Amino acid sequence: MLKVACLTDIGRIREINEDSFVHKPIKQGWDLLMVADGMGGHNAGEVASSIAVQSISEYIEKQAENIEHKENAVEIVKSAVIQANYDIFAKSKQVAGFSGMGTTVTVALISKDVMLIGHVGDSRAYLMRNSSMCKITSDHSLVAELVKNGTITEDEAQHHPQKNIITRALGAEESVQVDTNTIILKPGDTIMLCTDGLTNMLDDKEIEHILLKMDDPSLAVKELVDSANELGGYDNITVLVAKVACPDSEVRK
Repeated sequence: MLKVACLTDIGRIREINEDSFVHKPIKQGWDLLMVADGMGGHNAGEVASSIAVQSISEYIEKQAENIEHKENAVEIVKSAVIQANYDIFAKSKQVAGFSGMGTTVTVALISKDVMLIGHVGDSRAYLMRNSSMCKITSDHSLVAELVKNGTITEDEAQHHPQKNIITRALGAEESVQVDTNTIILKPGDTIMLCTDGLTNMLDDKEIEHILLKMDDPSLAVKELVDSANELGGYDNITVLVAKVACPDSEVRK
C-alpha cells in the first residue's frame, strides 16, 4: 500500500503556475506519480506541462495490462514520455504562440516492491531509506554538467546564476532522450518527486530534515512548500511524497 500526498503552489513571484502533476492508480497494486515544469511565453509552459502529464497518463493507462513485468514497465514508461514529447512538439508547430514551448517531466510508476522512473529535465525524484535520502535522477542542466566535469561544486551549483538553464526538455525537439531507472522498494521507503521551485530554495539536507521530521506525506508536502515560499518562493513549487507502507507487524514494533 502506498500513501501519497501532492501539493502545488504558484509561489510568491510568478503570475501563472506552469507546473503540472498527477497521482492516479493505474491498476490494482500500481500507482502513477508525475511532475512536470513547463516553460515558454504566453502560457505555453502551462500548456506543455499539461500535455505531458495527460499524454503520459493516457499512454500508461492503455498499457496497464502489460506492466506486470518490470522489463515491460520500463519500456512503457519510456515510450509514454517519447509520445508526450511528440505531442508537445506537434502542438508547438500548430499554434504560433506555442512555438518553442517545452517541459521537464519526472515519472514514477510504482508497485509495492518496485519503482520505474522516466526522466527528462531538472525536476527530480528522491528516495528516503533508513533515514538517509538520495537523489535518483540526474538533472539535465548546464550546472549539472559543470559539476560533473569538476568545474564547480554542488554547493556552487545551488547558487549559480545559470542554474535554470536545462539541456534537455520535452517538446524542444522532434525526438528526446529519456533517462530510465528501476528501483527495488522496501517497506518504509519514502519517495519524493518535485520541480525545481523546491530544490532551488532548499538544499538536499534541508529537504531530508523535513522528510524525517514529517512522517505523514500530507504534512511533509505542506512543510516543504511553506519552507520554499518562506525563502522567497521565486518559482512555482510542486511536491509529491509517497510512503511505502510497512507490514502491520513492523508498525506495531
